[in-house]
Amino acid sequence: QVQLVESGGGLVQAGGSLRLSCAASGGTFSSYAMAWFRQAPGKEREFVAVISWSTSYEDSVKDRFTISRDNAKNTVYLQMNSLIPEDTAVYYCAAGPYSAHYSREYDYWGQGTQVTVSS
Repeated sequence: QVQLVESGGGLVQAGGSLRLSCAASGGTFSSYAMAWFRQAPGKEREFVAVISWSTSYEDSVKDRFTISRDNAKNTVYLQMNSLIPEDTAVYYCAAGPYSAHYSREYDYWGQGTQVTVSS
């Protein structure tokens, strides 16, 4: 029912910034917690950030990334600053209940967008 489409990934040097966007359709956007996950080659998909009425971040990004949402545009964003090579991964947008945290608890997923940080 809900479709999510990510954009904004790319190649950036360490210390640089990127802003990811996730456009949603087919559901009541404001009713969902919106999250970002990432998956690096050979690693498990990991939680990055979530926003409902508040925000929460994975420890390694909490001082560098900012998640936000524009309900009028049905879009969630991830502003990524001070990027490091360890941030390199495919970043996925997800929608789920307000209590969701683990990837299996999210109901809808985007196709992913590649972020590559060079040293």
